Amino acid sequence: MKQQLSFWKEDSAQAVERPSAQTYQKSPRKPLTIKELPETERPVNRLHHYGANALSTTELLAILLGNPHQLQDASALLAAFENLVGVAQAPVAELQRQPGVGTTTAARLKAALELGMRLTLERNHADRIRSPADAANLLMPEMSMLEQEHLRTILLDTKNHVVAIPTIYVGSVNTTMIRVAEVFREAIRRNCPAIIVLHNHPSGDPNPSPEDVMVTKQIVEAGKLLDIDCLDHIVIGKGGRFVSLKERGLGFQ
Repeated sequence: MKQQLSFWKEDSAQAVERPSAQTYQKSPRKPLTIKELPETERPVNRLHHYGANALSTTELLAILLGNPHQLQDASALLAAFENLVGVAQAPVAELQRQPGVGTTTAARLKAALELGMRLTLERNHADRIRSPADAANLLMPEMSMLEQEHLRTILLDTKNHVVAIPTIYVGSVNTTMIRVAEVFREAIRRNCPAIIVLHNHPSGDPNPSPEDVMVTKQIVEAGKLLDIDCLDHIVIGKGGRFVSLKERGLGFQ
C-alpha cells in the first residue's frame, strides 16, 4: 500500500506554506472623507439647514479646516489643546503641527477666533455697567486667555455706558512700571467722568497681590485729584473667576 502524501508536510520541497495569522488580520479602517459622508451629515450642509447654533464645536472647527478629513482633524485639534480656549491660545507654529493644519488654515483659525472675541466686545460696548460682574464679563473672554499681563481701563459716561476700552500697559502691573497719568490720559481726552481698571493674571489665580493693592491706592488717589472716579479695580483670572478689589475693600477708602 502506497503511503498517502500530505499536502502540509513541512519538510517536503513541494509543501504548501500555511498562511500566517497575520494574513487574516483586518487592516485598520480608514476614516471617511467628507465626500464619503452622507450629505445630511456634512458640517457645511448641517449649518445651512439647521444654523450654526446647532453645530458642535468640532463641526464648526471642521468647516474652518475644510480638508477631506476635517471632522477627524478637528477632533484631534481639540484633543491636542484640551478645548477651544486652548486652541485660541495656541501659537500659530503649534497649530501648524496638527494634522490638516497648514499655514493658511492656522491663520484662518486665528482670524475666526479673534473675530469672535471682537464681536463679544462690540456687543457689550453699548451696555451699561451696573456691577463688577458686568465689567469683568465684558473683557473676560479675551483677557482670561492672554499670556502676558494687560492693564486696561473701561471709560464710562455719566450713565455708566461704555465709551472705550483702551489698553494702558502690557507687562507686569506694578508700582515701578505704571505711570498713573497714563491710566487717566484717555479718560481726560474723552472727558469721561469715571473709569474701571482691569488687569489679568496669566497664572489663572485672580487673587490680588500686594502690588495690585498699592497700584489701586495710587490710581484712586490720582482720580480724586483729577475729579475722575475710579469705580473699581478688577483682576481677571481663568475659568470665569475674577476679584473686585473694591468689594474686598482693598485700595479703596
